[in-house]
Amino acid sequence: MSKEKRARALADNEAKAIAKMLRISPQKLNLVAGLIRGKKVSSALADLQFSRKRVAVDVKKCLESAIANAENNHDLDVDDLVVAEAFVGKAIVMKRFHARGRGRAGGILKPFSNLTIVVRQVEASA
Repeated sequence: MSKEKRARALADNEAKAIAKMLRISPQKLNLVAGLIRGKKVSSALADLQFSRKRVAVDVKKCLESAIANAENNHDLDVDDLVVAEAFVGKAIVMKRFHARGRGRAGGILKPFSNLTIVVRQVEASA
């Protein structure tokens, strides 16, 4: 007797990918995620390719993973995919200190972020 499978959280025309523990603050990552929300995947990939932000490389990698999941795991057409959601969450914050004068210490916070990208297949409008 095995346990019943958990129902799929996404619709049948959606696929997602998650990038965890990206070494950047969620606020900075959300700026790049906002660039691709609602766009077709081909346009989003082009925007990330030519973005000057350092984290655009990691976002592009996550988007390519979501596209591959849609194509290989859910049999969706890559040409009809749209970035339905791109949201950012907080992960851990490493705490370090920087020695200051007169025996004091200055705090340094090194935040990490999680990125989730959901792609959805939309029917091509005629």
